[in-house]
Amino acid sequence: IIPDAIASDADTLVTVGGVQSNHTRMVAAVAAKIGMKCLLVQESWVPHDDVVYDRVGNILLSRILGAEVRLVDEGFDIGIRHSWEKALYEVKARGGRPYAIPAGASVHPNGGLGYVGFAEEVRAQEEQLGFGFDYMVVCTVTGSTHAGMLVGFAKDGRQRNVIGIDASATPAKTKAQVLSIARHTATLVELGTEPVEDDVVLLEDYAYPRYGIPSQETKEAIRLCARTEGMITDPVYEGKSMQGMIDLVQRGFFPEGSRILYAHLGGAPAINGYRYTFRNG
Repeated sequence: IIPDAIASDADTLVTVGGVQSNHTRMVAAVAAKIGMKCLLVQESWVPHDDVVYDRVGNILLSRILGAEVRLVDEGFDIGIRHSWEKALYEVKARGGRPYAIPAGASVHPNGGLGYVGFAEEVRAQEEQLGFGFDYMVVCTVTGSTHAGMLVGFAKDGRQRNVIGIDASATPAKTKAQVLSIARHTATLVELGTEPVEDDVVLLEDYAYPRYGIPSQETKEAIRLCARTEGMITDPVYEGKSMQGMIDLVQRGFFPEGSRILYAHLGGAPAINGYRYTFRNG
């Protein structure tokens, strides 16, 4: 995506996400690194009333990184956002050259390619380790991570071993978007086969009560992971996929002896927006 942005002669990266979006924070970081401006549209995807929610965590880092942050009172949806299209227009109107990156970069034409590369890296590490992973667990919302992994692991027939844990609470829409991105990505990498609906394994049991709001079970999973592995997961994404993986292991979903790869997508900063929830740890 970024080589394409540079080649386009753009001067401003424009993207959208929730207030505590990991994606928007990373776009801000990339923009700073390559010397571009950055406009972030941060919508109210999570009905969270912590008084510091829009001042800490990812959004704080985005501001430090120099991005222009625009708060917009719009609810959650994984589709193309009007507020983002408006921001693109406004950058053009003031003489800028915007480069459009949709939410999560997911429906960008190159959005699935990053995690095809992830699968290639995993394969190289498996050769070094002398074993392969039987299952890959990943959080799924806007879909490009799951889709890229699906295509990447399809090379050796493991596409249905990518276990997506839905955190969107809109699973039908999310599953359709994963499949759409996977099919487009498969064409880009000349996979030779077209992903089908059954290739998208998306488990719907852990997104409750809604996007961005952790259940008691999610909070327990966050604490367990932190206190046994020293790994921080967040209430929006990784906390829910960790909850899902723990529950699946306990229920015997994975055959005994399975080697499971858990994909942590970098959501740790967002936990700062939930200071009251975790005020006592």
